Amino acid sequence: MNFLKSIFSLEKKEQLDKGLSASKKSFFSKLGTAVAGKSKIDADLLDELEEVLIRSDVGVATTLKIIDALEARVAKDKYLGTSELAQILREEITTLLKQHQQEEVKGFDAALQNHPQVIMVVGVNGVGKTTTIGKLAHHYKAGGKKVMLGAADTFRAGAIDQLQIWADRVGVYIVKQEMGSDPASVAFDTLQSAVAQKSDLVIIDTAGRLHNKINLMNELTKVKKVMDKVVPNAPHEVLLVLDGSTGQNAFEQAKHFTAATEVNALAITKLDGTAKGGVVMGISDQFKIPVKYIGVGEGLEDLQLFHAGTFVGSFFS
Repeated sequence: MNFLKSIFSLEKKEQLDKGLSASKKSFFSKLGTAVAGKSKIDADLLDELEEVLIRSDVGVATTLKIIDALEARVAKDKYLGTSELAQILREEITTLLKQHQQEEVKGFDAALQNHPQVIMVVGVNGVGKTTTIGKLAHHYKAGGKKVMLGAADTFRAGAIDQLQIWADRVGVYIVKQEMGSDPASVAFDTLQSAVAQKSDLVIIDTAGRLHNKINLMNELTKVKKVMDKVVPNAPHEVLLVLDGSTGQNAFEQAKHFTAATEVNALAITKLDGTAKGGVVMGISDQFKIPVKYIGVGEGLEDLQLFHAGTFVGSFFS
């Protein structure tokens, strides 16, 4: 069993390395230009590094935290050479990310805290929300969980159809109504069915875009209240899905949804094929919300549980 686990772990690491390759190439190309011809970490180099981090979509606020930490290290250790810069960066970014992560990253086969455990998924259209739900259903089912989906994004017929396709593909039950139905009604029916069928996990899809932020806030609040009536304290997780390839636009989406509802977990998708992997660091730090899942490819297995040390290790490998 340990041998099989090591094989799967190696495969996931290779998928992660491949998915982050564009971000790594871009970042270290910029970093190489910044340190060219320099032998020590000084004020000028830190200024250039600040620009590199910002251009890598880490975000201004998070970049300044990293630079401040580096300045403190330089002041303490005095003559740090540029050869040590990558390792110091790795250590400081890992420390920063771990501040907002859960103490332990639990696998998809781990016991759930609630029965059923309810996840409400939010995010704008086009970020990979439905795909993320499908992949989560696949992983948790493979981990031995009985999973049910709720198609509460009733504003687009396409959203219901797409979720049905994923439910069929993964082999899980789905509760849905006609387009234009009350999303809260769908959520209510889903949780009632989940309780009756003794499901372990319920994943509720929600609308990505309503007419304005007030409508979105009211709708999501209504859906949450209805679920709480069936399963106390549901939803237990409000998962915001963000498209990592959009860089700074992902920050704006995070602002929008954290204002609309109490987001307590993040899934950052489409990190493969983009040079904007730094957005993972910035969003987690700025919004004080743990990144729980990352998407590093198109395949079912390319949605991974996020582990700060593993992510940064891959980024700096």
